Amino acid sequence: MKKIILMGRSGCGKTTLVQALKNEKIKYKKTQYINHYDIIIDTPGEYAETNTLARALALYSYEADVVGLIIKATEPYSLFSPCCAAATNREVIGIVTQIDRPDANPVRAENWLRLAGCKTVFHVSAYTGEGLWQILDYLKEEGDTVLGEEEK
Repeated sequence: MKKIILMGRSGCGKTTLVQALKNEKIKYKKTQYINHYDIIIDTPGEYAETNTLARALALYSYEADVVGLIIKATEPYSLFSPCCAAATNREVIGIVTQIDRPDANPVRAENWLRLAGCKTVFHVSAYTGEGLWQILDYLKEEGDTVLGEEEK
């Protein structure tokens, strides 16, 4: 599997997405520092929101194969500058979270991610499970199997 680093502002759903992708019970957990899991690097939102801490994200992105920029579907603005994906030598994907919220506007969030340079964008809900398998399938490499798949 490809390793992904998740980046986005506080409260956008990075840690909740990690719990859902790992098939864990969803519970609130504030990320205080960069956490490494098997195929996921979870980062605190403050790193993306603070200029000096953002440098750490650039360094940690070298430990991943894919950079995942996250915007929640209820976000009133984009944290990511236009064309910011061009600043990395990693594949950059967009992830729109919290699409199940009644006030969600996933199309607006996707447009912001595409403006940032994401060619591939996923829409997910950690609570309903919508879109989770698409991300896991995207991270698969040739020869990988995902839980529930039979060996061929």
